[in-house]
Amino acid sequence: MVLSELAARLNCAEYKNWVKAGHCLLLLRSCLQGFVGREVLSFHRGLLAAAPGLGPRAVCRGGSRCSPRARQAFMPRGLADKQGPEECDAVALLSLINSCDHFVVDRKKVTEVIKCRNEIMHSSEMKVSSTWLRDFQMKIQNFLNEFKNIPEIVAVYSRIEQLLTSDWAVHIPEEDQRDGCECEMGTYLSESQVNEIEMQLLKEKLQEIYLQAEEQEVLPEELSNRLEVVKEFLRNNEDLRNGLTEDMQKLDSLCLHQKLDSQEPGRQTPDRKA
Repeated sequence: MVLSELAARLNCAEYKNWVKAGHCLLLLRSCLQGFVGREVLSFHRGLLAAAPGLGPRAVCRGGSRCSPRARQAFMPRGLADKQGPEECDAVALLSLINSCDHFVVDRKKVTEVIKCRNEIMHSSEMKVSSTWLRDFQMKIQNFLNEFKNIPEIVAVYSRIEQLLTSDWAVHIPEEDQRDGCECEMGTYLSESQVNEIEMQLLKEKLQEIYLQAEEQEVLPEELSNRLEVVKEFLRNNEDLRNGLTEDMQKLDSLCLHQKLDSQEPGRQTPDRKA
């Protein structure tokens, strides 16, 4: 990894805020996966115990929407083929919690976190202000407070609080200095750990752009502008660019295909979806 590139990125406070917020969502995903998996399994077992004749393909009744088929119907686009919580990102798990009435939770708190996640992914320059980050901290902690009896979620609450209130300090042994991300008391992230967080966030962002392009949710010009911002960012950060080549090629191919389609005589560009 080119350490000067990492140091330059972390010297930008708003980019560092973006990575911090994204890291919080990765932590949220990790603690929700096991919890959601247990709850869905417990609920299905309860259904089968109450009506054993229905068999393993029983569909939830009474307004609940947790059967495997129905569960997929309420997943965000591009995630309907996921087989379990361990394959889902934070927004998929939050959407399931929000859609399934088995989960007793303040749904306004859920949707607030989903909105924040979308703002992170849709941030064209991958930057958020300190004011936005403080608001995000309040919303994600309000959501986590709904699960005070779930140990792994309580533990993540503390980690997120430390993360968002720290100044970050990444330990770079080669230079024997700390430059940018303290997350836990007495421990520091290495440059490779920060790079892995960045890579996961950028992959999710590129997937979001791809799905928007595939669903034709944005105009070709707007899509092209968003893609160009990411390309410019990656041109300046070789350590990240090298790990995203396949994702970029896939997105470029789709955008080129759609551009050629739109230029066909008599073919109109579809209106942007609401």
